[in-house]
Order: sequence, then structure tokens, then C-alpha cells
Amino acid sequence: MTAVPSVPSDPAMPGRREAVATRIVFFIAGCAVSAWAPLIPFAKRRLLLDDGQLGLMLLCLGVGSVLMMPLAGGLAARFGCRRTLLVAGAALCVCMPALMLAPGVPAMALVLAVFGASLGVLDVVVNVQAVIVERASGRAMMSGFHGMYSVGGIAGAGGVAAALALGASPLLAIGTTAIIASLLLAVSRGGLLTYGGEADHPAFVLPRGRVLLIGAVCFAMFLSEGAVLDWSAVFLSSVRNADPATAGFGYVAFAVTMTLGRLTGDRIVQALGAFRVVLGGALIAAAGFAVAILVPSPLAGLAGFALVGAGAANVVPVMFSAAGRQHAMPTHLAVAAVTTMGYAGILLGPAALGFIARLASLSAALGLLVVLLVAVALVARLATRD
Repeated sequence: MTAVPSVPSDPAMPGRREAVATRIVFFIAGCAVSAWAPLIPFAKRRLLLDDGQLGLMLLCLGVGSVLMMPLAGGLAARFGCRRTLLVAGAALCVCMPALMLAPGVPAMALVLAVFGASLGVLDVVVNVQAVIVERASGRAMMSGFHGMYSVGGIAGAGGVAAALALGASPLLAIGTTAIIASLLLAVSRGGLLTYGGEADHPAFVLPRGRVLLIGAVCFAMFLSEGAVLDWSAVFLSSVRNADPATAGFGYVAFAVTMTLGRLTGDRIVQALGAFRVVLGGALIAAAGFAVAILVPSPLAGLAGFALVGAGAANVVPVMFSAAGRQHAMPTHLAVAAVTTMGYAGILLGPAALGFIARLASLSAALGLLVVLLVAVALVARLATRD
């Protein structure tokens, strides 16, 4: 099969400035989505929502993201990464304080949908830019880029939580975060690419060829991440009888090892190669879930979730790099498809696990992830081949 042409309309080759800008936008995306998390209880109380109504409200964010992700690659191709990222980033910064100002449920649902749509576009297009920058550099960079998303997540959630603890109002906390994000976006502008694919391709096509396999791997890895996010505290408190006040450290352990793994991941990928990173990472993550399930101790649960983070850290970045190397689809459309399939895992998977846990047990539901991660290891060679 002949390679899909990837010559940009702008002949300028990306370099260090573009790499820095890419890291900044990844940081903004992670910071924005995590800054919202500590404010959810305030929004619930202000709008007088019960748990069911809150769940439906939060679904608006996911729906907005998933609806826009398949179209985002086409936007990058038509308008370039720079314009698309600046518009999506600006919308994100406007939505953040609006989340604390929406006067009622319909307005909040609309703001969350726009917030999610902006995040969806930002996530896809910054990955398109990351693929182009990495390809131009000739070395592994994707893990470091995704590591900045994780750092942004820690900064966003930690910064807002600290501001609230010091007595700041929710609006002041999120408003300050939005201002900082806006300034960072302005700083990154000069390093954002004026191109982002080939505009003569359709804005959206169904994933095909190896892109389907890459997307399926991302689905499995995002599903594993979502399972730890949504279920680790429940598992530690209800199955391992940990103190509910400390059960949240399961996700903390996961997030710390994943962040450290990604920040050092480029050197790991360079040394071991994509295949070994995916094979070993999937097996380590599977072993982490197995330890949490099989060893009846809260400390073993913490260690298991830490292993999941360490193993899963670099699999998704390697898959995005693989999406940039495949020839079945244009890069911008492949990245959009892979991102959409991955986020479907983190949005839909935890709910499916909850259904399985209700029919069987939470341990059984998490046990299915062990099987899924072993399957990822089995297809690692095919998913990472050039």
C-alpha cells in the first residue's frame, strides 16, 4: 500500500519552539479538565441536584467531547493546528468561569457541552501537532507530551483544591485558572503549526485498517484508566475495608506512577522500542489489577493500582505515534479516530464495569480488565509495526 502523502502546506519544519508549544497545550488541556473536578460538589449544591441529575448533567461534558472529536481532525486540516487550537483553547477558558455562573440546569448543561466540545477538539488537534513535531524530530517525544497533560491534571486539581482550602470562592479559583490558561495559550501561539493535515480529504471517515486496532488498544487502556479513576476508591473501601478517608490514595498512586512513567517515557521508548513498551506495559498493568484483586490487603491494592499506572503510562503515547506512522488513513483523521475510540473507553467503560459488578462482583469486573490487557499484549507486535 502506498503511503498517504503528508506534505504540509507550510514548508516550515517544526522544531524546539513547536515542541514547547505542544507541551504547553497538553498542560492546558490536563489543567482545565481536572480543575473542574473539585468544583463539582459546589455546582451540585448551587443547582440543588440529586445524584441522578448530577450524573446526567456530567454526561453533557462527555457527549460534547465525543461528538466533536471525530470532526476535529478535519478542522485541523482545513484551518491549521494554530487557529483550531487557539479557538478551542479560548472557548475552554471562557467556559471555566461560566461553569460557576450558569444560572440554572439548562444553562449548565449547555456550558458543559461546549466545555466538553472544546476539550475534545483541543485533545485531538494537539495530538495531531504532537505527531507532526515528533515525526520531524526523528525521536520519541510523545510520552513527554502526554506527561505534560498529567502534570497539568495535578496542577489543575491541586491548585483549585488548595485555593478552596485557603478560603477562595469557587468562581475565584476557577477564574484564576482560566486566566493562567489564557496566558499560557498566548505564549504558545508562535509555536503552533499553521497546518495540520491535508484539506482535500473529507472531514470525517470511519476508522479502517490498522487504525481500528490502534484505536481498540487505546480503548482498552483508557478503559483501564477510567476504572481506576471511578472504582479504585470503591474497591479499596468496600472490598478491602480500607478507611474511606484514605481509599482515594489508590488513584493517587496510579496518577503518580503514570506521570513519572510518561515524563521518563521518551527515553524508555527510545531504548526499548515501541513493541517492547506496549508488550511490557500491558502485562505490568494486567499484573497490577491481578495483585489488587487477588491479594486481600489494602496496601496490596495500592501497590496494584500503582503498577497499573506504571504499566499503562506509555502505551497510549506509543499508540498515537503509531497512528502517525500508519498508511491506511491520513494522519489527522487517524488521530481523530484513535482519540475518539480511546475516550469512548474512559466515558463508557466504567459504567459497563459497574453493570458487571452489579451482576457479579467488583473484583470480577476488574478481573475482566486483566484479560483485556493481556489481549493488548498479544496484539502489541501488530499494533506497533511500521
